Amino acid sequence: MDGGVAWLVTAAGAAVVLVALRDVFHTLWHPSGHGGLSRRVMRLVWRMGRGPRRHGGSGVLAGPLAMVVVVLVWVTLVVAGCALVYWPHLPGSFDLGGEAQARGGHFLDALYLSAVTVGTLGFGDIVPTSEWLRVVVPVEALIGFALMTAAVTWVLQIYPALTRRRALAIRLSLLQRVDARRLVDDPDSDLAAPLLESLATELVQVRVDLTQYPETYYFRDGDAEASLPAVLGVAGHLRWAAAQAPRLDARVAGELLGHAIDDFAAVVDQQFLRGGLGSEQVLAAYAADHGHRTTMG
Repeated sequence: MDGGVAWLVTAAGAAVVLVALRDVFHTLWHPSGHGGLSRRVMRLVWRMGRGPRRHGGSGVLAGPLAMVVVVLVWVTLVVAGCALVYWPHLPGSFDLGGEAQARGGHFLDALYLSAVTVGTLGFGDIVPTSEWLRVVVPVEALIGFALMTAAVTWVLQIYPALTRRRALAIRLSLLQRVDARRLVDDPDSDLAAPLLESLATELVQVRVDLTQYPETYYFRDGDAEASLPAVLGVAGHLRWAAAQAPRLDARVAGELLGHAIDDFAAVVDQQFLRGGLGSEQVLAAYAADHGHRTTMG
């Protein structure tokens, strides 16, 4: 391979690795979790996971499967990118063993070296002899270790956010069962305002989780009572009930809950649905996208 072409291939490989690392950073550690590549992959898996269910919801395994696919994409990009870095310098800058020596160093040998290195296996049958490559190969091993750590970190970040979302959904389901509107309508009750305020606080937390971890959107709960898209309408029902409440504190708390609902709907619409709809329409579309209908009380 010509010297100029060899370095162009090497630069292209380095660029591929940087794309993967940038996406890992923006997905896991950026304050708003905007990993462009990972978001596209998860959206594609979500759409492919749509089955013939009523209301067109995606399968309950779409979220976990999408995370696995994203991690595989990251690993594939790093392995392929580093293979492109090594390939133009085979066999001259490496000490090849066995059949690789006889072949003279093919792309498959570069791919093998990259996969072994990123997996931190280190068989040692292909060893770099050039000084700069003796730095690059261990760096790839460190990247491979970081990717494994990042995958575990991602799971540990995602599931607490999902737990908070499900807890809010179950609470709304229970409030629907006991007809919580009676508290709002009761002029002698001191419980309505604290209830509405606590719901607003929990919904704000879920909105923050959705902004920080947008991939949580692609997790679908099969049980309607534990699915926030299915029961968020209960909060909307309490919001409108509070607007006619006899007590001022309940009306103010209802306004607070209403703003929390509107802000949450705006995040869902801007980041996922992109329909430019009103809050009620967004919540209905949000529920339909998850295979449910909104519950309005």
